[in-house]
Amino acid sequence: MAQHQPRQGSLPSSVPTPATATVTVFAGPRSWIESDAVTQCHQVAAFDGMRHVAGMPDLHPGKGAPIGAAMASTVLYPHLVGSDIGCGIAVFPVDLKRVVPEQLAGRFPDLDRALDPDRDADDPAWSVVDGDIPAGHVEGLGTVGRGNHFVELARIREVLDAGHTARLGLAAGDVVLIVHSGSRGLGERILRAHTERYGAGPAADPAGYLARHDAAVRWGSLNRRLIAARVAYALGARPTAPIVDQCHNLVEIRDGVYLHRKGAAPGDGRDVLVAGTRGTCSYLVAAHAGPEANWSVAHGAGRKMSRADALRRGRAKHTVEELRRTPVGSLVVCGDRQLLFEEAPTAYKRIEQVIADLTEHGLATSVASTVPLVTYKTADQPRSDTRPDRRRDHRRGRGRS
Repeated sequence: MAQHQPRQGSLPSSVPTPATATVTVFAGPRSWIESDAVTQCHQVAAFDGMRHVAGMPDLHPGKGAPIGAAMASTVLYPHLVGSDIGCGIAVFPVDLKRVVPEQLAGRFPDLDRALDPDRDADDPAWSVVDGDIPAGHVEGLGTVGRGNHFVELARIREVLDAGHTARLGLAAGDVVLIVHSGSRGLGERILRAHTERYGAGPAADPAGYLARHDAAVRWGSLNRRLIAARVAYALGARPTAPIVDQCHNLVEIRDGVYLHRKGAAPGDGRDVLVAGTRGTCSYLVAAHAGPEANWSVAHGAGRKMSRADALRRGRAKHTVEELRRTPVGSLVVCGDRQLLFEEAPTAYKRIEQVIADLTEHGLATSVASTVPLVTYKTADQPRSDTRPDRRRDHRRGRGRS
């Protein structure tokens, strides 16, 4: 299982480079890549200290910086990581004797309701927490969040590399839990403290920012384990350790530079779950990206519509009930109708093309595909705070990752 690695060596020397950095987008002629996203890559390439910008095949425009990109620089820019520091995807094996999506969908816990260390002290999910909560951040523990975050019960559909899959302890037909979530407000607090003083400029104290950043990365990983444990117990299973847990919003020091990843997963010999949509397969890949790709791979299908466009087009094309039952026969748990349309499968690129681009460019090899059974977005039952939460989480538009 790949984890966030300790930093090696001293901090890079923040010396601006005189020339614009190089830009490479790893996408084929059939890929859906917006010109605005490529423009953002070149804008970032002009930053002081920037060395190389690598765009992944899921590249799309973000708020101030592209999503689906890895950016290497001698200068540390917090806004290139964004507010959801530590966001990532983890995969947990689940041992269920009987898998009936219609029954299991109703047993998912309310993952909008945070676990309180005092009020919920007897919740068995705490068994996966070993040690202190990073940064002492107890708000939002055990919650998944909104936007493109999700928890999905899925089945291994096709084994594409039997030896690799066996080493992970998986076989065709096995059930896994996929958790996509981040630092639930902690990363936002860290970025806000920077931008209030420096805007989109570089970190004045790189070591201080990195210490806070690392705590948010650890928090996100811990929270994914806590979410998985809550769901496992609710479904009648025992919690397990993740076989994959990769963060895709982070910065690390590599080869003497700051390697910023915004919607890009570490691809240097790691196993990565590249998420599709709730109506398509996802793919477990063995990543082997090199320096041209800034040691990174795609983290998902990537949006091709803004949330506003997806909402407008979706309401004209689909009913709520059509979106609750996907083309692959899975069920979607989502009590927020607006979110249901914004996150429709048609709002995203074709995951098969993203995987093909990764393969053709030599960045990754497919190991297995997963097909969704139940995808949880937000609790089905009406809650008095649904509308305020939606405004807060969606006003950022397409800059979510």
